[in-house]
Amino acid sequence: MTVLVNPKALADHAPRDFKMLIDGRWSEGTADPIERVAPGHGVVVSRFQAGTRADAERAIAAARKAFGTGPWPCMTASERSGILLKAADLIAARAEELAFLDAVEAGKPISQVRGEIAGSVDIWRYAAALARDLHGESYNTLGDGTLGVVLREAIGVVSIITPWNFPFLIVGQKLPFALAAGCTTVVKPSELSSGSTVVLGEILEEAGVPKGVVNIVTGTGAEVGAVMTSHPDVDMVSFTGSTGVGKLTMANAAQTLKKVSLELGGKNPQIVFPDADLDGFIDAAVFGAYFNAGECCNAGSRLILHKSIADEVVKRVAALSEKVRVGDPLDPQTQVGAIITPQHLEKIAGYISGATNGGADIAHGGQALDLGRGQFMAPTILANVTPDMPVAREEVFGPVLSVLTFETTAQAIEIANAVDYGLSAGVWSKDFDTCLTIGRRVRAGTVWMNTFMDGASELPFGGYKQSGLGRELGRHAVEDYTETKTLNMHIGGRTNWWMPQTEKLA
Repeated sequence: MTVLVNPKALADHAPRDFKMLIDGRWSEGTADPIERVAPGHGVVVSRFQAGTRADAERAIAAARKAFGTGPWPCMTASERSGILLKAADLIAARAEELAFLDAVEAGKPISQVRGEIAGSVDIWRYAAALARDLHGESYNTLGDGTLGVVLREAIGVVSIITPWNFPFLIVGQKLPFALAAGCTTVVKPSELSSGSTVVLGEILEEAGVPKGVVNIVTGTGAEVGAVMTSHPDVDMVSFTGSTGVGKLTMANAAQTLKKVSLELGGKNPQIVFPDADLDGFIDAAVFGAYFNAGECCNAGSRLILHKSIADEVVKRVAALSEKVRVGDPLDPQTQVGAIITPQHLEKIAGYISGATNGGADIAHGGQALDLGRGQFMAPTILANVTPDMPVAREEVFGPVLSVLTFETTAQAIEIANAVDYGLSAGVWSKDFDTCLTIGRRVRAGTVWMNTFMDGASELPFGGYKQSGLGRELGRHAVEDYTETKTLNMHIGGRTNWWMPQTEKLA
């Protein structure tokens, strides 16, 4: 089901101009602003400052000064937690504004973004709670002459780089935990969808975050991101994006041996056995493949179906796909919005044509949609896909579902693991042994059993293999932004070496 874009949807919307936040001041860049054309409406909706290397260096210097001499790292955990809680409340108060920005800049369905903003509020509150739980260790078991204390200290200046597909949600998976630990930060949102992150800067100022603690520099990765990942005054980089850019980030950070956290791509399977609850699975398959127009690292883009049920499942998934509402991101009934850029739409179409030329069949969709404005792709199902095809191995990042089949559990596991990624997976069976076998043997950071793409702030998120390094969320999320320091304290006079001696030294 397709819905035409309402030509009057943004008729009265003047493009919004955004500045950068550096050292507590809102500033403009020296280059011409970046104009963002709404992918779902075809009109300019935002203008972002085109930050330069000099802007990035100023922001890093401000963060370094704020960490070295500012109040933030020296505040009590209770004080930092209180500010984060206030920020969460202010995010909730401006939720509709934030949702609108992500919907028009990234082409996301407005109803979906509202849910993401609500989820972000929960994450900020969870980070605030973790701020007060961060602590070190003590060891009074080392003998009468020694007391050991292990401190947890904020790692320092953190560069945070976020992608275009979940502009507000993903900055929320990083920034509040870095702040909870006492770090200072430089944040670079994608140049395609920076608006909500810049508004977050306004929110954090109002919440009471001191100047220099959060700096927001808009611009391109080549101009701004390269500095943020290589500069010697940055202690850690937290990056979410493509695996290719993640490798460049890691190489840049290696110049000064920074700590790196990477959340990268995925090629996530859903493995379905004959005894599965197919009604539940069909819904999850459609949601998992088309959520956020498939522009999602967690997308369930591979269906690995037992041969005995494959034909039935494909027909049922195709029938439900026909009912998916594709269209205007600002229509609350829309389920699949716009593709981020015309170039990315061409890339998706190239994967589909490559698969059909290689012998795959289109069971549904397969073509771009003309909805009057913007760029849209029909929800697509490719049947008879083989594991060697690029569409089965590479991240398409679009609403494209590849269907593969298996006969034995061992074959299903082999197919699931035969890609470079390991972000998430799903398994569907009423047999607990089957689910647990898949859960333990599929190499992925998250394995859903009889559900797909559920989540909670308490559960860690991240991947195996080329899906990234480290984990976000969960009870250890604040610890990721810390270093440990050992204090070895001697009590009384020092009379001998700590190592056991077999004879007295001369």
